Amino acid sequence: MKKLLFVICVVLVSAAMLFASGAPEQKKEETKVALGSAPVTITFWHCASDDAGVLMDKYIKEFNETNKYQITVNAIYQGQYSDATTLMKTILSAENYSELPDIMQLDATGKVAFFDSGKAFTIDDAEAYFGQSIRGDYLEGALGNWEYSGSQLGLPFATSTTVTYYNKDLLAKAGWDHCPDTFADIIKLSADMKAAGISAAAYGTVPNSPTLANWIGQLGSYIVNYKNGSEASATKLECIDNGALKTFLTEWKAMYDAGALVNQSLSTNQFIAGEVAVFTNSSANVSNILSKVNGAFEVGAGTYLRVNDSASYGATVSGSCLVMFDSGDSLKKAATWEFIKYMTGEGVQVDFAIGTGYTPAYKSASDNAAYKEFLAATPQFAVAADQLAKTPASMRSITIGPSVDFYYAIQNEVSDMLSKNLAVDDVVKSMGDNLQALLDNYHRTNP
Repeated sequence: MKKLLFVICVVLVSAAMLFASGAPEQKKEETKVALGSAPVTITFWHCASDDAGVLMDKYIKEFNETNKYQITVNAIYQGQYSDATTLMKTILSAENYSELPDIMQLDATGKVAFFDSGKAFTIDDAEAYFGQSIRGDYLEGALGNWEYSGSQLGLPFATSTTVTYYNKDLLAKAGWDHCPDTFADIIKLSADMKAAGISAAAYGTVPNSPTLANWIGQLGSYIVNYKNGSEASATKLECIDNGALKTFLTEWKAMYDAGALVNQSLSTNQFIAGEVAVFTNSSANVSNILSKVNGAFEVGAGTYLRVNDSASYGATVSGSCLVMFDSGDSLKKAATWEFIKYMTGEGVQVDFAIGTGYTPAYKSASDNAAYKEFLAATPQFAVAADQLAKTPASMRSITIGPSVDFYYAIQNEVSDMLSKNLAVDDVVKSMGDNLQALLDNYHRTNP
């Protein structure tokens, strides 16, 4: 009996100590404060530099000076996207949550870490919290790139895609007045260039995970499951059994065997120097390319090269989005919500597009008079927007755990196929085995 009383006393004392210490910690209920009722400062991490950085400074200054809610945005440049993501992960790992920003410019390298942070204030959360539904104001393809595991992580800010640039002067000498559309067109162009005595390369690049995601996507497939890892962490390949990888490799090898493809990633500088006729690169680089060519030849732009006539047009969306963290402070949340809508709204999106080459993700921007006038004067900028409209909404860029290893494994496998004249079927098997092994190893070490 004494023993039983002792146990009861211990339990009661332990319970008293537990409540006295405040554990388990109860989540504080937020007290909603009306926006504008008091000054509020929010922290914004961004990765915009050069021309984009100048514009970013302008937008923040204008917002701070013109918003009617006493909001001040404290902007901090965090270097490259990977630098910002690394810092975010370090803070999350140490659980120093007070050091997180209220809003952050994020690219694909940070999507999974943000989603898993436990501190994400997603667009789904914000729309429910504020009773506003705004995602219908944005291009579906641009929004889709920032979905993960069924959640809309953020809103698109700097939206780009991959397009085809071509040297109009060189193509004219070969009898061409239009942009090549398919790999077969590159073969024909190369033959016409040689017949005209043109020594420049027709096309040259080595596929990697992002570009392969585009070409496999044109064929109605994903490289890996869960929609290229956009819904959950990918566990297996999806492009083997359906024949998409074999179709791509067959068409790619045909270009090389015809002498139309250089098995190396030719650079922007080589395109500018007139050493290559056709060049695929980000639409965000159009302003830079036009500036560097500086009238030495006429630059044309067209939609991303298609694998074959049966392939869909288009390429996946890339760039960056803006995401919000849950500060637990209703006034900061409301201020952050106002700022994210401002930065991704029509005015900023149009101005940013004109100043950089990115494409406005806000739907009504396409009807903006200033933007229409700009596109009429510089049609190369219009290609990305046209392509986004053609690109299937189901296409997704690849989000994967062993991202670096995947990137180089694809490059090495495709390069070896060409340089060693390997059979396509053998490369399909080799690539399938090696990429699957990378996925399996990642999940073994990251259970």
